[in-house]
Amino acid sequence: MTTTTQTWHPDPAQWRDSGVAHLIQALGVADYDALLALSSTDSPRYWDVVSRECAIVWDTPPTAYVDLSRGREFPRWFPGGRLNWVDTVLAWARKPGTQNRPAIVAEHEDGQIETLTFHELDLQVRTLAGALAAQGVQQEDRVGLLMENGIQASVSLMAVAALGAIAVPLFSGFGVEAISARLSAAQATWALVTTGFQRRGRWVDVEATFREAWDGLPLLKTVIWKQGTDTPHTGTRSRLATHPARRELSWHTLASQAAGPLTRPVVLDPNDPFLLIYTSGTTGTPKGVVHTHGGFPLKIAHDALVHFDVHPGDVFSWPADMGWIAGSLVMCSALLRGATLVCYDGAPDYPDWSRMSRLIERHRITHYGSAPTLIRGKAAHQNQALSGDVSSLRILITAGEGIDPEHFSWFQRTFGRGTQPVINYTGGTEVSGALLASVVLRPIPAGAFNTVSPGIDVDVVDPEGHPVTDAVGELVVRQPFVGMTASFWQDDERYLATYWRTLPGIWVHGDLTLRRADGHFFMMGRSDDTLKIAGKRLGPAEVEALVMELPAVAEAAAIGVSDPQKGQKLVVFVVGTPDLAMDDARLAEQITQHLGRHLGRAFRPAAVHRVMQLPKTRSSKIMRRVIRSAYSGLPPGDLSSLDNPACVDAIRQIAVHEGPVN
Repeated sequence: MTTTTQTWHPDPAQWRDSGVAHLIQALGVADYDALLALSSTDSPRYWDVVSRECAIVWDTPPTAYVDLSRGREFPRWFPGGRLNWVDTVLAWARKPGTQNRPAIVAEHEDGQIETLTFHELDLQVRTLAGALAAQGVQQEDRVGLLMENGIQASVSLMAVAALGAIAVPLFSGFGVEAISARLSAAQATWALVTTGFQRRGRWVDVEATFREAWDGLPLLKTVIWKQGTDTPHTGTRSRLATHPARRELSWHTLASQAAGPLTRPVVLDPNDPFLLIYTSGTTGTPKGVVHTHGGFPLKIAHDALVHFDVHPGDVFSWPADMGWIAGSLVMCSALLRGATLVCYDGAPDYPDWSRMSRLIERHRITHYGSAPTLIRGKAAHQNQALSGDVSSLRILITAGEGIDPEHFSWFQRTFGRGTQPVINYTGGTEVSGALLASVVLRPIPAGAFNTVSPGIDVDVVDPEGHPVTDAVGELVVRQPFVGMTASFWQDDERYLATYWRTLPGIWVHGDLTLRRADGHFFMMGRSDDTLKIAGKRLGPAEVEALVMELPAVAEAAAIGVSDPQKGQKLVVFVVGTPDLAMDDARLAEQITQHLGRHLGRAFRPAAVHRVMQLPKTRSSKIMRRVIRSAYSGLPPGDLSSLDNPACVDAIRQIAVHEGPVN
């Protein structure tokens, strides 16, 4: 694929109608630059106005912005305030303009569609919360949540949060050990679990996997089963699940109980936790990231207003598994703003690559998010991918990893019809929403972020912490910020070591970033993926973007392999386009020459390997550290998040038969 990269420019509609334009007016400042400056110089006022513009429902307004008495690493946000973020969502059920609009539309892989209005959502959340309370769920109880993306998962998360309990989302593709490790670490006593779902036309038996994990979870006393679509309950029972101290209940029975719905969500301190979500590290056990009622939801509502330009009545879709931070982020981006959330629980290319454009056409989606890897897949199957009508789209979003300018431009030119913007967005599980993003009031160059997220003191620095421009550096945050994790669950020491001690007093995020002199930013990969070849620090995204310029390449991953003379050598793994005719040797030579021509001879790869698949998470994020470990014969670390673990063996076999470069 060859595409001319381009820059999107705002038109008068954005200056007049966008959420960020309305925020500028509410703040009484002249323009976006003034908004950005005020968000740092007068943070209390900025977040007070944001809270009003986002219609955040407070039971008691805060008396201050932040309390740093425990140090900058452990801020307490909005002291004196009281709220439950679920109230902000349910408030749309009491507004005439939104109460009868669809809140959630769920399309299943088999084509079934379910719809819930805001009025119905309010009733279902309060009914399930009341039923859970009657069963004994209390504030701060940890509640596992393993469900496919859809109405029931969204209602469950909000019902748990409404009670002041803490949800522990689990990836729908997890195996026994991954489930057991997370629920054990969280000391979960409850779980809401699907029996299964369809994936690529096949039944995924979640119940059997979870029952096996349950046998090793003595603290887990009650499991509430949500019946999977179109498949009868298996009836299988684990040995320990029949123990008198353990209970099994029906989600559908609890959710339909008419008696005793919760009158309103439990009112809490803004720093009370509602979400405990585990990330997969390169080594060691997963990290339990803690998010609170006054941090994550307010940051996401802010980003939905400022970056995604979401308004009541919009239709928002960004298919994401509820087991990762993206699931909660997407749900809150729509529902906190009074927009319709469109969920999809299947494979994005099933039964073919037209699925996403057909989804957009069916539901008249206005905001659509897609991971870079999925965008590349669509581009490689362009005729099918564009067979649906995408004329309803107003905003496109991409996130999860760096995207090369070619495919960024393709996405904007095709799904965006050349007129609608693509919002590049990057943050992470530990920071809730964006550190870098784009706004519709500034031009957006292909592949770039056109702003730091307001209210966050972002910088790009060298290894000593000095700011750098026009060079690759570490993405850092110099001040505490709304949305940052409260800590890791019962592990303050690991939290401090991970983010605050590399450069004392500064949050080091772990992303390599290029900041240009014109104020645009580009992601260059994770710090632990850094390439250092011939003495130069190189982000893998820089190499991959060049490789992706070649029409024969659909996907690429660049890794560094130890070399006794040079420190590292560059090795490139690629997936060819479906119609690729050239043999592997010719493809490798083409890539080698292309990189040498653009980066210099010192950066010609020592090896190029063509594979059928690259290891990816279900959200389509390429796992370079898994490639590097498998190719180098090292332990691969935590593989529980992979959607296609079998491809790791193929990479190992390349190393066995051809030998890794060393």
